Amino acid sequence: MPETTLLSGKAAAIRFENLDTDQIMPKQFLRGIDKAGLAAGVLHDHRFDASGKPRDGFVLNRPEYAGTRILVGGANFGCGSSREHAVWGLQQFGIDAVIAPSFGEIFYSNAMNNRLLLVALPRRAVEQLMDDVEADSGNVVTIDIERLRVQAPAGEHAFELSARHRRMFLEGLDMIGLSLRQRPEILRFMQDYWDRYPWNRDVARRTRERLGPA
Repeated sequence: MPETTLLSGKAAAIRFENLDTDQIMPKQFLRGIDKAGLAAGVLHDHRFDASGKPRDGFVLNRPEYAGTRILVGGANFGCGSSREHAVWGLQQFGIDAVIAPSFGEIFYSNAMNNRLLLVALPRRAVEQLMDDVEADSGNVVTIDIERLRVQAPAGEHAFELSARHRRMFLEGLDMIGLSLRQRPEILRFMQDYWDRYPWNRDVARRTRERLGPA
C-alpha cells in the first residue's frame, strides 16, 4: 500500500449527529459476496428520494462538491451496526478521511484497519471546519499525518493518533502488514510454545488422520 504522509482535498460538511452505519450503507447494498459496487449505496437515502431521484439540496449531490475526499461530520459518526461495508463504500466513493468530534467504536476500528483515516477534533474546531468548507467549496483541507495537524484556510488544528495507526499510514501498512513486521518474534514465540507443549501441535491434523475419511 502507498505510504501516506498527507491527505489533501476538497471537503464537505455532513451536519448530522449520530450518523449510523445503516445510513452510511443501507442493508439492501449488503447482498453481494464481495466489496464491489458499494459506492452506489453510500448515504443512499440522503442522496436520493423514494423514487430514486437525486436530492438537489444534499451536499454530495451538488456539482461544486464533486470529487470530495474528506467528510466533516457530527459527533458519534459511524455508530450503529458493525457492518464493514460502510467503510468500504466510503472509500469506493472517493473518501480518504472523516473528521468529526467522535466516532462509533467499531466503525473506528474498521475504518483505521482499512486505512480510512478518522480524525477526532473538538466540537468547536469541527464546527469551524464545517463553516469554512461551506463558505467556499474550493477550500482545501489537508491532514498532515506526520505532524498530526489538520490544516484549513481558517486555521490549523492538532489531533491525536495512536502510534500503531500512525505507523500504518506512514509506512503503507494494513493490519496484516503491520503484524508481519513482527514475523521473527512470532516465529520464535511459536517455536518456544511447541517446545514446551508438544502435545498441542497440529492437533486438528492429527485428529483428522486418526478419524480417517469422513
